[in-house]
Amino acid sequence: MATNNSSVCFDFVTKCWLEEKRMCVKRSTWAVYFLIVEKHLNPAFGRCESLSEKSVQKYVYDKLLSGLSVKSVQDTIMVLRMIIRFAERYHGWPHHDLTIHYPRQNSKGLLKVFSLEQYRTLLNHVKEHFSFKNLGVLICMSTGLRIGEVCGLKWSDIDLDNSVITVNRTIERIYVFNGDRRATMLIESTPKTESSHREIPISNFLVQILRSYGKKCCDSHFVITNRSVPTEPRVYRNYYHRLLRELHLPMLTFHGLRHSFATRCIESGCDYKTVSVILGHADIATTLNLYVHPNNEQKKRCINKVFRALT
Repeated sequence: MATNNSSVCFDFVTKCWLEEKRMCVKRSTWAVYFLIVEKHLNPAFGRCESLSEKSVQKYVYDKLLSGLSVKSVQDTIMVLRMIIRFAERYHGWPHHDLTIHYPRQNSKGLLKVFSLEQYRTLLNHVKEHFSFKNLGVLICMSTGLRIGEVCGLKWSDIDLDNSVITVNRTIERIYVFNGDRRATMLIESTPKTESSHREIPISNFLVQILRSYGKKCCDSHFVITNRSVPTEPRVYRNYYHRLLRELHLPMLTFHGLRHSFATRCIESGCDYKTVSVILGHADIATTLNLYVHPNNEQKKRCINKVFRALT
């Protein structure tokens, strides 16, 4: 129920906001909101009856000094802005325009990628040492799937006649709540965004591998377990890191596979828009800003190409 009482505290507002959001967002999204509120926002602002730009800016700096990444702080502030708008609309909080500043990020904060030689080492290993888990790594290296997407991939999502993989679902572990009791649950949900629901062409090489093993598998089974139950991303991530240690490769995050795939695509001359669609990005700017970072060799080729045209 709406109030016009500006003395309503932040923690009361968040309870009301979370109740509203429970009805209109995915369960996994709501769980993320709840954790951000409980872990970050209520401890800092719970007893506040309004928020100023100065107090929020101080909060941002304090969180960054504590070791939280800029991206994590930005995500938290995005939730905070939604709650403040809710408080202004329904609980009589005074309106404030918040202009928040973040430190400039440099290239050291960018995700790293495997070199071409390292990429080949991993690729050759998973080709030559078959397991369904290694097949998942190979699929990610060939398509740029996210870890939740490959954990959710079923044999029925693979159309070998048309050489296409369809991304229909993702697997994630979320918090669930029953009164004051909390637990976690592994759930199967729809892809991250509308653009994440996509069809990805696969190479003839991957088609041959999938055909040789897929004909022995049940369509309803998940690919990397070959069972009717999936593995969770955390478990699969641990397997991937053990594989990197075994091969003495850099300990890149699993997302580094996706980053490396995009880089290989660009190096091979694929246009940015096509790469963006394959990755399931909402717009091409995301691909350019996050996944495409020309190395020195690419820069040299670009400059030499320009001067060959001039001479």
